[in-house]
Parts: sequence; C-alpha cells; structure tokens
Amino acid sequence: MQCPYCNYKESKVVDSRHTDRKSIRRRRECESCKKRFTTYEKIEMTPVMVVKKDNNREYFDREKLKNGILKSCEKRPVSVEQIDDIVYYIENEINKLYISEIETGEIGEMVMDRLKEVDEVAYVRFASVYRQFKDINTFVAELKNILTEKGN
Repeated sequence: MQCPYCNYKESKVVDSRHTDRKSIRRRRECESCKKRFTTYEKIEMTPVMVVKKDNNREYFDREKLKNGILKSCEKRPVSVEQIDDIVYYIENEINKLYISEIETGEIGEMVMDRLKEVDEVAYVRFASVYRQFKDINTFVAELKNILTEKGN
C-alpha cells in the first residue's frame, strides 16, 4: 500500500478491525516516514451497469446514489448514518440479484421504498425528481397515495 504522505510503496499493518459495513479497517504505518494512515478493504463485486432512461449505460456509482439521497434529505431529521444504511442496503440488493445490468427505474423504486420508511418529506422530494412530476396535480396525487397508505 502506497503511503499518502511520502508515496513510499511499503507499509506494515498495525491494526485490523472488521467494520459494520462488511469491510476491514486497517491502520498502517509507512516503513519510510513512519506516519500512520487508515485503509479499508471490502469484497469487490462484479461491476453492475445502470441502464439510464435514454438507454445509455454507466457503472453503478454508490456516491452518485448517496448524493441523490442526500439532496432529498437536506434540512430533514435524517442522519448520515441512515443515508449510508439506505445506500448499503440498495447496493447489497443489487449485488444479490447477480445481474450485470439494472435499470434506473428499479434503483429509484428501491430508494423510494426505503425513504418512505425513514422520512416522508424526503420521499416526496426524491419522488418529485425521480418521477418528474409535471404539475401540482401529480404532486397532490402522490401525497394522497401516501395518506391513503398511512390510513391502512
């Protein structure tokens, strides 16, 4: 592992711990400058391509997913840990499918299902962008759906 301080290529592992995200946290010490740094190891899964609405394809990007959820949760009582849990859950669900491609629609539905459980306002914000509400009537219809589900 290359040292981020001096770029020396050799370091030794000082401490290893499992994290709750199914990865291993390693404290390392550079054998040249003796500074310490942290690395994380996780199992590399087969890359999944996301099929966009215009049929373009791009690699699944957990950071892009997280940023979209963060925007919908802005100024809401949703912790970063809750958002990380949603991203982790969706990433795991996609990997469990053992597929090489997934449509953005499927990912969007997974996000909305999870957001609805965490914060209804964040859910409506995400849905308004994801479903591209054309006018106030479609927005009100979605709110009515939420209220109907809550009543059941």
